[in-house]
Amino acid sequence: MIIPVDISGGTEVYGIFGYPVKHSKSPQFQTAAFSFYKIPAVYVPFEVKPEDLENAVKGAKALNIKGLNITVPHKENIIPFLNELSEEVKYIKACNTVKNIDGYLIGYNTDEYGFITSLKELEPFLEGKNVLVLGAGGASRAIVFGLIKEGVNTIYQVNRNLKRVENIIEDFRGFNRLVEEIIKPIPYSHINENFLKDVDIIVNTTSVGLKDDDPWLFDYNLIQPKHTVVDIIYKETPLLKVAKDKGCKTQDGLPMLLYQGAKAFEIWTGKPAPVDIMREALLK
Repeated sequence: MIIPVDISGGTEVYGIFGYPVKHSKSPQFQTAAFSFYKIPAVYVPFEVKPEDLENAVKGAKALNIKGLNITVPHKENIIPFLNELSEEVKYIKACNTVKNIDGYLIGYNTDEYGFITSLKELEPFLEGKNVLVLGAGGASRAIVFGLIKEGVNTIYQVNRNLKRVENIIEDFRGFNRLVEEIIKPIPYSHINENFLKDVDIIVNTTSVGLKDDDPWLFDYNLIQPKHTVVDIIYKETPLLKVAKDKGCKTQDGLPMLLYQGAKAFEIWTGKPAPVDIMREALLK
C-alpha cells in the first residue's frame, strides 16, 4: 500500500529529467519504494528542453534535489555537468541516474544492471552465449557493456550505420582488450536462416516496433523456437508476438525499467530496493 507523503520542510525531492517525460512510469514505482520505507520524499517528472539542460542541473543543485533519473534526450548531454562519473558511465558515455551529495553530482548508468538482471530471469547463465543486438544507439551501449561483463561469446551487432558499432568497439577497448573479437558489426542484410542458427539471444534496442505498423527489422519468420527474444520497448511488439507464436522465451522492456529503477533507488538511499512493491506499482 502506498502511504501518502506528508509534505513538510523535511520532504526530500527526487525526479526525472526528460523531454518529453509525461509518459514516464518512474514516479509510480519510485513513490511506492519511498512509501515502503516511510521515507518522506516525492518523485517529480521534470520536462526539460534540451537547451535548458544546463540550467536545470544548476537548479537541481540549488534546490537540493537529492536524486535524478535521466532519460531521452539527456543521457549523453548531461555528462559535462556532473562532478564525477561511475566506471560504467565512462565507457557507455550515457548517464541515467544522478546522486546529489550537497551539490556534488555523481553520474551512474543503471540501464546495464537493469537489462542484465531482467534477462537473467529468462537466461540465468549468459557466459558463452551468442547474442544478436539490433541497433547501436544509447540503450544498446549499456546492453552491450553488460553482456561483455557477463562473458558472452559473441555479440553480433546490427545497425544501418556500422560506423556506430565501430565507435562502440573503440570506446570499450579500455574495458576489455578482446572487444574486437567479441563484437561483430553486421548489416541487416546478413540476417538469414543459416546465420540465426548460431544465435542464442535476440535483443531489439531500437524504437522499431513502438508502432504496430513499423516495418520489420528483418524477417521475423526466421526466428527459431530455441531463441530467447527481448525487446526493450514496454509492450508486446510485432517482434515479440512472432517470437511468442514460435514458442520462444520472450520479454518486453518493463522488467528492465523496474530493475534499473530499483538500482537507482539503492544508489540514492543506500537501502535494498523493495522490488516486489515496485513491480506491483509498475504493473498497476
